[in-house]
Amino acid sequence: MNIAARNVGETGKAARLGFENVVHRYGADDVVRNVSLTANPGEVLCLLGPSGSGKSTLLRIAAGLEVPTRGRLLINGIEVSGPSVFLPPERRGVGLMFQDFALFPHMTVASNVAFGLTATPKPMRAQVVDDALARVGLMGYGEKYPHMLSGGEQQRVALARAVAPQPSVLLMDEPFSGLDSRLKDQVRAETLAVLRETGATVIIVTHDPEEAMGMADQIALLKDGELVQAGPPHMLFKQPANLFAASFFSETNVLDVSVEAGKVDLPFATLTAPAGFSDGKATAAIRHSDVRLRNEGRGDAAKAHILQRLYLGRSEHFVLQIDGLIQPLHARISAGHIAENAESVFVEVANTAILLFEKRP
Repeated sequence: MNIAARNVGETGKAARLGFENVVHRYGADDVVRNVSLTANPGEVLCLLGPSGSGKSTLLRIAAGLEVPTRGRLLINGIEVSGPSVFLPPERRGVGLMFQDFALFPHMTVASNVAFGLTATPKPMRAQVVDDALARVGLMGYGEKYPHMLSGGEQQRVALARAVAPQPSVLLMDEPFSGLDSRLKDQVRAETLAVLRETGATVIIVTHDPEEAMGMADQIALLKDGELVQAGPPHMLFKQPANLFAASFFSETNVLDVSVEAGKVDLPFATLTAPAGFSDGKATAAIRHSDVRLRNEGRGDAAKAHILQRLYLGRSEHFVLQIDGLIQPLHARISAGHIAENAESVFVEVANTAILLFEKRP
């Protein structure tokens, strides 16, 4: 395997990173299957999917920790990993932030941040470290040790270490998974602000759809090693490519329906199928949060018997039985909108909130 002879990522300048028909195999199993995907300069791309979907493998290929079985990895259009080329990780201009932060316990915070500054002249390193710590709100923490810090503070040290060398691409593997749930929102917001300030191209691996929605410019949704759909968060949510994509971002009612003469009749709506949609068996998907409940009926509302009602603080979860539906319908609404002693309610669902998918053989 030839070794490329030059660096491709320019320090302090965001790069474009592309996966081109990437396949990766462990033994006889393909864990990544023909994925083509681009992270644009200065954007945050989230690799999203359940465990085993191939997202961490793609990140390791980008970092140079794995070599693709087939296909190519390109940075700024230059092949850095492929059939005949492999550029070592340290010459890609790529930074990596690990899931467990990977801080050295015997080293001070300042020494941890300085660890990756091998290309920075020694007289300048102290200032670069101070600037990086200030950027993440930890000025004055340089002489502390990791065990003296909270989980959120350790995460910020790891972030400071990752951004200090000014990588052209920053790779982050489940960076918030080890944090207390109460801290996650705050730390995510702080991290995103730092990432926007650096201007680097960022690829984040996550299994949390809410995290991806809140941080990403682009989301790549993966399943079983294949790219299901890629695009801006609002597109994946509003125009999911299939039932898996529709259900991944929120709890969803999945209903077996029939399309006849281009129409689908439901107890609470009559839906027109998209152009080119075949008559016959199909699947309708309705997110729990898109079901509206009322104490009194109006218009096309369907009467439903309350099978179960769970109070969840700010919201309530209802399980409902509606004549004409085989499966119970689930709804999640703001608490307090339905009378406490109610045994039945009226259901409304906007036509635009009903997603229709053809049955696959």
